[in-house]
Amino acid sequence: TQKGSMKPVKKKKTEEPELEPLCCCEYIDRNGEKNHVAACLCDCQDLDEGCDRWITCKSLQPETCERIMDTISDRLRIPWLRGAKKVNISIIPPLVLLPVFLHVASWHFLLGVVVLTSLPVLALWYYYLTHRRKEQTLFFLSLGLFSLGYMYYVFLQEVVPKGRVGPVQLAVLTCGLFLILLALYRAKKNPGYLNPASSDRALSSSQLELLNRKGQEKTKGFPGTDTSGSLNNRTAKDDPRGSSRMPAGSPTKAKEDWCAKCQLVRPARAWHCRICGICVRRMDHHCVWINSCVGESNHQAFILALLIFLLTSVYGITLTLDTICRDRSVFTALFYCPGVYANYSSALSFTCVWYSVIITAGMAYIFLIQLINISYNVTEREVQQALRQKTGRRLLCGLIVDTGQYNRAHL
Repeated sequence: TQKGSMKPVKKKKTEEPELEPLCCCEYIDRNGEKNHVAACLCDCQDLDEGCDRWITCKSLQPETCERIMDTISDRLRIPWLRGAKKVNISIIPPLVLLPVFLHVASWHFLLGVVVLTSLPVLALWYYYLTHRRKEQTLFFLSLGLFSLGYMYYVFLQEVVPKGRVGPVQLAVLTCGLFLILLALYRAKKNPGYLNPASSDRALSSSQLELLNRKGQEKTKGFPGTDTSGSLNNRTAKDDPRGSSRMPAGSPTKAKEDWCAKCQLVRPARAWHCRICGICVRRMDHHCVWINSCVGESNHQAFILALLIFLLTSVYGITLTLDTICRDRSVFTALFYCPGVYANYSSALSFTCVWYSVIITAGMAYIFLIQLINISYNVTEREVQQALRQKTGRRLLCGLIVDTGQYNRAHL
C-alpha cells in the first residue's frame, strides 16, 4: 500500500457501563453506593452503638457523634426527579423549635422571660461553634426567613381579624416584606469573588511555585497574615479594581498580596474568606444571615436589606401593639400591657412582638456599625485586623475604629 492511501487506525474507546437512571427515591450515598430513602434507618452501626451506650449510661466518643451526624445528614433526603435530593440538616431546627418556643413563651409571663432570654444565648452559642470550626451553615438563613414568614403568619391570623389594621396598612406591611426578600436575594448574589482564571496577568509556573513556597514560609509569625497562608501588607495606592497590579516579572513584590489558596495576586482590600474558601473584592465580613460574604458587589444591597427590614419591623411592631394594647403609646405598651396574657391570641402576639424587638435590636446594631464603617471608609475585616495588630485608633468608647489607612471621602 502507498503511504498516501494509509489511513490512521482509530483506537476503539472503552465503553463505560452506563449507570441506571435513579428513581425519585434513590440516591448515591457518600460511599458511592446506590441507596433508598426508605432504608434511612437501616445498617447504621454507629447509631446502634450510640443508642446502646446511651441506654447503659456510658459516654459517647466525639468521633462517634460526628459519624452519626454525617450519616444522618447524608440520609436526610426528599424524593425528587432523577434521584432524591439531600436536605441540609441545619435548616430543620428553626422550622421546628421557633414555633414551639414562642407558643410555650406565650403561656405565662415568666416563661416568656426565660424563653426570650435563652433564644439569643443559644443563637450566639451556635454561631461561635460554627465560626470556630469555619463551617458554612444554613441555620441563620433558615431562622431569618422562617422568622419573617412566621411573624407575618401570626400577624394575619391573630392581629388582622381584630379589625384595627386597615387594608392600606396591611398592603404597606406586605410590600415591605416583599422588598426585604428582594433585597436579600440581591445581597446573596456574587459578592465579588475573584476567579483565578479571569486574571489578566497570569504568572508563570515557576513564579507560582516561588510565591507559594515563600508565602508558606513567611506566613507563620508574620503580623500581617491570616490563616489562609497569604500575606496582607497593602498600601493605599493599590488599585481597588485591578485583579493584579504586580508586574509578572516581580515575584518578590507580588508575594505581598499573593493568596496561596486561590493561586492569584489579590487587589487592594481583597481578602480570602476561610468559610467560603475564595477571595472576595473589598471583603467586609462573612454574614451568617445570608450565608455569604459581603463584598464589593453586594454591600449596597446588604445595607438596603437592613434598612428595609428595620422600617418594616418597627411598623409591624407598632401595628400589633396598637391592636392588643389600645390607648397606650408604643413604648409604654411594650413594657406595660395589663391583661395581655388573659387571652392566648393576644399573649402569642405580644410574645412575637418581643421576639421581633430582640431581632430588630440586633439588626439595628449591625446597621449602625455598617454606617460608621462606611463613614470612615473601612471594612469590618480591616477593623478586626487593625485591632489585632493594635494599629487602629479607638474613638467613642471603642465603637469607632479608625485604621487611618484609606481615604474617608468615598465608599
